[in-house]
Amino acid sequence: MPQFSKDNLKNNESVPLQRRFAPLFLCGLGLALVTACGRSPEATDGGENNDTRTVTVLGAVTGGQLDDLRAALAPFEEQTGIRIIYEGTDAFTTLLPIRVDSGNAPDVALFPQPGLMTEFIANGQMVPIDDFIEQEQLTQAFPEDWLALATFDDELYGVWLRAAVKSLVWYNPQQFAEQGYTVPTTWDEMIALSDRIVADGGTPWCLGVAAGDATGWVGTDWVEDIMLRTAGPEVYDQWVTNELPFDSPPVERAFTIFGEIARNPEYVPGGGVGALSTPFGDAIQGLFTEPPRCFLHRQGNFISAFIPDGVDVDEQVDIFPLPPIEPQFGTPILVGGDLFGVFNATPEAQALIEYLLTPTPHEIWASLGGFLSPHRQVPPEAYPDELTQRQAEILVNADVLRFDASDLMPSTVGTGTFWSGAVDYIAGSDLNRVLSRIQGSWPDPEEGVY
Repeated sequence: MPQFSKDNLKNNESVPLQRRFAPLFLCGLGLALVTACGRSPEATDGGENNDTRTVTVLGAVTGGQLDDLRAALAPFEEQTGIRIIYEGTDAFTTLLPIRVDSGNAPDVALFPQPGLMTEFIANGQMVPIDDFIEQEQLTQAFPEDWLALATFDDELYGVWLRAAVKSLVWYNPQQFAEQGYTVPTTWDEMIALSDRIVADGGTPWCLGVAAGDATGWVGTDWVEDIMLRTAGPEVYDQWVTNELPFDSPPVERAFTIFGEIARNPEYVPGGGVGALSTPFGDAIQGLFTEPPRCFLHRQGNFISAFIPDGVDVDEQVDIFPLPPIEPQFGTPILVGGDLFGVFNATPEAQALIEYLLTPTPHEIWASLGGFLSPHRQVPPEAYPDELTQRQAEILVNADVLRFDASDLMPSTVGTGTFWSGAVDYIAGSDLNRVLSRIQGSWPDPEEGVY
C-alpha cells in the first residue's frame, strides 16, 4: 500500500516526472510538478509544442502522494491531450492568496481546507461549478451531503477528490484478546475500558499532536468529534458559522471532555506535554510495541500510512467508530477532504472538472490504497483491502456526517486561533481564557473578510 510520506511535511517538494508511471507520461502529456521557489508554472522540460493546451493547478499534494495523484489524472491527459501543470506546495494557505491577489491565480486549485475557499468566493474570485456543469451530472457523482459541503449561497464551488474519515479508533486486536478487552459501543464503555487499562498497569491512549506549522489540528479534531456527540449536528453547524460562540457552554463541555483524556497523564503517555512533543504520525506506533505503550488511538483513516513496517495489518490492526455520547445523536462521523475549485473557467479547466466527476480518477487512486472517495459510483471492491473497505462503509453508513469545523471556519480562526488554542489547552492553559481568545479572533463579516 502506498505510504503517506513524512516528506509531505516539507515545503514545495519536486518529484521526478518519470518514476512509477513513466509509460503513461509521454512528452507534452506528463503531469508537471513545479515548485513555488523554482521556475514558473509555464516552464516545461523542453520540446513542448507551443500549441499544447494546458490547465494550471495549485495544490497541497506533495511527496509520496504525488505519484498517486499523477496516476489518477493520467487518463485525462492521454484522452484529451491537455497538459496539467501542477504546482505542489505545503505552503498552500499562504501561497494561494498571494497568487490570486497578484493576478496570477491558477486555473484550478486543489483545496485541503474549504474555509479558505469561502474567502475567495466572498470576494467574487471563483467560478461556480454549476455555471458549466448540469445538476444531474453532479448528483450522479456525489451524495447530497457532499454537494452541500461545497455549496455557498446556493451555488456549487467545489468537486471532491478524496475524503478522510476522522471518527475512527484504532486498536491492536491481538493485544485486546490477550488482555480480555472488548470493543466499546458507547463513550461510557470506552472510558470504563480506559480506566481498566490503567488499573491493569497500562496507558490507554496514544496521542500525538506535533505537526510542525500545523500543530493543533489533532486537538481540534477531537473537540469537533465530541461536539457532534454532545451538542448534535444543528448546534455544530451554528458553531461553525459563529452563531454559537466558542465561549459558550456546549463548546466548553466539548473541550473539557477532551481534556479529561488529553491532559491526563494516566491516560496519555506523558500527559499533555507528552502529547504535544509526539509527532502525530508516530503516536500509532504505541499500539504495536511490546509491551504496548498504549491501546487506543483516535485518528483518521490516513494514519494507516504510518503503521510501522513489519506489522501484520490483517492480524494486528482494527478500527471501530468513535462511540456516541448522547444517544439521540447516534454515531456521527467527522470528515475532511480535498476538493477542486475553479478560478479561471477555461475550456481546459472545465474539461478537467468533467473528468473529476467520473469515477475513473477515484477508482485509480482507491486501488493504490491510502485513499477514500466520496464519489457514489466507486464500489467497495475498488479498495485494495478489507480495512479500507470497512472505512468506506463507515463513511457511507454514517448516521450524521459533518465536515471538519476548523476547515470550514475562517482561516484566521479554524487553522489559526482554534489550532493554537487547542495546543494551549493541552499544555494546561485555563480553558475560559483559551475560549475567549479564540472567540475574539473571529473576523468581522462587515469588513468583507471571512
